[in-house]
Amino acid sequence: MIELPYSLIIEATEEPDYFGFFSPDLEGFSGIGHSVEDCLFKAKWGMKEHVEVLKQEGLPVPLEKTDPKIIVQNEKKMEIA
Repeated sequence: MIELPYSLIIEATEEPDYFGFFSPDLEGFSGIGHSVEDCLFKAKWGMKEHVEVLKQEGLPVPLEKTDPKIIVQNEKKMEIA
């Protein structure tokens, strides 16, 4: 069972113990971890903290997803024009 209130995208980097993550549902939420499991753990608690900050600042809080997704993919490289 996915214990996250929002979807999460975890991106593997060229470093075997470095992953980035973010939520497409929760603007401004991102982080890093040393494994997929570490990212999931940090995201679970980090999302709660992020939502609390949004509430404290009087900013809109997105509705929790009834069917959140977790996607693990390779890091998408940004192209510089």
